[in-house]
Amino acid sequence: MISRDDLIGTWELESWTIGYSDRDVFSYPYGEEPRGLLVYANDGWMSASIARHERDGLPEDVPYRKIPDALKAEAFSSYFHYAGRYRVRDGDVIHYVTQSLNPDFPGTEQLRHAELDGQTLVLSGKDQVGDVVRFHSLVWHRTVPTAEAPPLEG
Repeated sequence: MISRDDLIGTWELESWTIGYSDRDVFSYPYGEEPRGLLVYANDGWMSASIARHERDGLPEDVPYRKIPDALKAEAFSSYFHYAGRYRVRDGDVIHYVTQSLNPDFPGTEQLRHAELDGQTLVLSGKDQVGDVVRFHSLVWHRTVPTAEAPPLEG
């Protein structure tokens, strides 16, 4: 069973798939090659961000506040983020969301079943949309320790 110490560190996303109770297909909400980071800190805080691999940029020659809302909405729909407190209980991790790009997430508890195999963490959960139950599976890999990471360009 997973412990809090097992989670502490930084994880990179490999995949996010969703299965459905009413059909035998899977979807990939951020494409088949998403990018993402999941951070669990010693002090009980966590942060998760996920994005499509290829994202269109916003116009460089237009001030941000003058970019049409529809164009910003399209850009932001390719990115997902939330952060908050976390705890581990009976093989599950519970995220207590305090901040999120999605304004409906703060104040929610996100329950994830956690399985660890070496340096691979699989978080799974489910939700319901209408009569359909969706089964989420996110596969994360522990990042290289800082001492071995390539130097930052600057």
